[in-house]
Amino acid sequence: MNTTIMLFLLQDGITNGAIYALLGLALVLVFAVTRVILIPQGEFVTFGALSYAVLATGKVPGTAWLAIAMGVVAFALDLFEARRSLRLKRVARAFALNIVLPAAILVLTYGLAGPKTPIAVNIALSLLIVAAIGLFLYRIAFQPIAHTSVLVLLIASVGCHLALQGLGLVFFGAEGLRGPALSNAALTIGPLRFTGQSLAVYGLTIAFIVALWLFFGFTLMGKALRATAVNRLGARLVGIRTTLSGQIAFLLASIIGAISGILIVPITTLYYDTGFLIGLKGFIAAIIGGLVSYPLTAVAALLVGSVEAFSSFYASNFKEVIVFTLILPVLVLRSLAAPAVEEEKD
Repeated sequence: MNTTIMLFLLQDGITNGAIYALLGLALVLVFAVTRVILIPQGEFVTFGALSYAVLATGKVPGTAWLAIAMGVVAFALDLFEARRSLRLKRVARAFALNIVLPAAILVLTYGLAGPKTPIAVNIALSLLIVAAIGLFLYRIAFQPIAHTSVLVLLIASVGCHLALQGLGLVFFGAEGLRGPALSNAALTIGPLRFTGQSLAVYGLTIAFIVALWLFFGFTLMGKALRATAVNRLGARLVGIRTTLSGQIAFLLASIIGAISGILIVPITTLYYDTGFLIGLKGFIAAIIGGLVSYPLTAVAALLVGSVEAFSSFYASNFKEVIVFTLILPVLVLRSLAAPAVEEEKD
């Protein structure tokens, strides 16, 4: 291997690592606030990417109708939960959030979708659709069981992943799709050529990391989310709405996933099930970061991307095996560092 090839591999690894960093940050965010290991994060990537690709052809993606259906279910759950104390204000708020909002997004999508619609509009519509799906997913699948153990939440998360993956096949079919690039600009530095798409990946990743740091460190809502992550019961006792915290966490995670997909889909062809593998690599970065540290997760994601790039050069058939093996020494070290707990005796 010469220096030029090594630089190309590093560039590819950093680009992939930046995407994994976004997904890892979303996973850490959701787990810290809700204790949910968000397996469907990959579906947010797929739905965002393929919705954007479908909108670019001038059609309305099926995910817009999925948001409507999930909103109806969420509204029914809200009515059932409040059946003993139905108040007009509460019902109106639930109707506006669960019915009016997704309906407005659907109408907006039908009104703006077209072959000549600007890229920025298609991106905005894709983000709105996936954000609504993420919001309703928490309300339907996780909010009713928020008090249960991590294992129960994990089982629910796997179920949501399988359901959303099947719906992705229904909406987008088995054929892969690609979307238009965000920019046709290019920058050449020595032997390396940076496309506008890769520069957008770097810029948005850095922007999200800084934005999350500012959000959690300097805003009241961010501090409320941190309090919920530290002690859910204590946060409720001081007046923090933990349900709202969970909704915000899922909303942010779905937006981050959709943006990741939109950044990927002009670079490579995505299928209805591609997001799962991408999400797993973000999960590895989150595990290396201990599911608590945002900076360590970002660094770990760059490591995962670089290892993947070099593995594809030296042993492409074992690329995925090598990447997923990275998690083993981390788990061993963490198990050795964890305090010993005696088993309960009968």
